[in-house]
Amino acid sequence: MSDLTQDEIKSVLDLGLKLKAESKDESWSPSLAKKVVGLLFEKPSTRTRASFETAIYQLGGQAIYLRADELQLSRGEPLKDTARILGGYLNAIVIRTYAHQNLVEFAEYAPVPIINALSDSEHPTQIIADMLTIQEVKGKLDGLKFVWVGDGNNVCNSWLLGGAKMGMNIVASCPKDYEPDKRVVAKAREYAEQSGGKVELVINPTKAAEGADVLYTDVWVSMGQEKGAKRKERAFSPYQINDKLVSKAKPDVSVMHCLPAHRGLEITDRALEGPKSIVWPQAQNKLHAARAVLAALLGNS
Repeated sequence: MSDLTQDEIKSVLDLGLKLKAESKDESWSPSLAKKVVGLLFEKPSTRTRASFETAIYQLGGQAIYLRADELQLSRGEPLKDTARILGGYLNAIVIRTYAHQNLVEFAEYAPVPIINALSDSEHPTQIIADMLTIQEVKGKLDGLKFVWVGDGNNVCNSWLLGGAKMGMNIVASCPKDYEPDKRVVAKAREYAEQSGGKVELVINPTKAAEGADVLYTDVWVSMGQEKGAKRKERAFSPYQINDKLVSKAKPDVSVMHCLPAHRGLEITDRALEGPKSIVWPQAQNKLHAARAVLAALLGNS
């Protein structure tokens, strides 16, 4: 998220909303004609992969799905060599990886745009979809109180940075020892000073939820971090989004989850399926966010 200015985020969101509104009007669309986009995924994916592949097709481009275990990377080829070669064949590369440094190295050696489709540090394209959804529902971003409940993970990091840039009041409520990266928090607070937003860490989830415009959660145990899952579940049990927590927020609070959801753990079925949930529009907007990101980087019109 730090690679985008506030104006650039606004521009991508506006483009996403325009593309969504005109998705049935084939007379106007940014074109990826004759553009080939690689999807290099080390981690499994449902929504991110499907949304990007569909977005590329709808914009007139071609997607190539690249599994890391089927590339020479699996036999020890240096990442920078793969980056140089793929960067010479493709017009952009969407990467879903574990180590964030892999993205940094690809960006250094590949002469094409590198799109972060999730790393252990961040998940910025998810936040673009989320912001697009909030903009649709609330009509704005700045000044809203956004409360993150649960693990201070990669999605939380991107929300701290992106939300602070957009002038939102971001509250992260995480158990002790599971807070977001201190460097991310410090950088987010710098952005908030510039935008008029606010960044807070509030351990008590009930206190954090008071007056919230948005309540957001994610799985307690991220992919690749399954070791110690039971211990985490015990630590996180007070951080469930349920009727009691929702009642502390504003009457028109919106409940969000980036999915997949473990019902009965980080969120109850009632909260996920209830009238305050905007989880399903949020998931659908991943397609429009992917189209907007691709169009902004590669579109011919």
